[in-house]
Amino acid sequence: MSAPVYAVSDVHGHVEILAEALREAGLVDPRGRWCGGRTRLWFLGDFFDRGPSGIGVLELVRRLVEESDGSVRALLGNHEILAMGMKLFGSTEVPGGGAVPRSFERSWTLNGGRADDQEGLTEDHLAWLMRLPVVARQDQWLLVHSDTTEYLHWGDKVATINARVAQLMSRTDDITAWWEIWRRMTTRYAFRGDDGPKVARAFLRRLGGRRIVHGHSIVADWLGVDYPEVSEPLLYADGLALGIDGGINNGGPCLLTRLAPVR
Repeated sequence: MSAPVYAVSDVHGHVEILAEALREAGLVDPRGRWCGGRTRLWFLGDFFDRGPSGIGVLELVRRLVEESDGSVRALLGNHEILAMGMKLFGSTEVPGGGAVPRSFERSWTLNGGRADDQEGLTEDHLAWLMRLPVVARQDQWLLVHSDTTEYLHWGDKVATINARVAQLMSRTDDITAWWEIWRRMTTRYAFRGDDGPKVARAFLRRLGGRRIVHGHSIVADWLGVDYPEVSEPLLYADGLALGIDGGINNGGPCLLTRLAPVR
């Protein structure tokens, strides 16, 4: 029998809420130490910005990865790219911005960047984050942060995409390369609408898996309801996509989700 698989996304600094969800699921003990055994747990990115302690979330995730001996893993979200871009480039203008100047500082400010996260973000943190993938496949599930097909810009296999993004991030003096990663990972809604199932099916054919699991786009916004009304992830696109961003920073739930087998 396969080990259970959980995923959680878009914690945005709410480390205490995350820790409580992990305790309630039996994945960490009362001291916050990993006790999930062979259970797989995936963090789908967006540790930073908007909430009280992105660094606290990062350090919790990193510790669980180390304690679990491979059972816990993490992906980069667009806010990790933004936080690192802010640290590396700050107010430097991105070339080719047209009438409105573009910089990581401007986007970081507009997207809930927090000074205490930047102050606490060390070179060691940056090195650890840059080693994380942007896409993964776990059993039947294709795991990404963003509900976008822009990942295919970097390749048509999981390993190829991750290698290409890692290579681009290694250019820590190339603001254009970093900006392109940020820009592509902020796009969304690729699997919505009448064509959504077709797009999702093609994405899965390229990268493998039977269901896409993502964060990035808040379930309540899709449904047009108040954030606290959300109690479960959103399964859509003929069952080919599962959205797990509960909108925690707006009073929604932390949707720590046990992934159900795809029938």
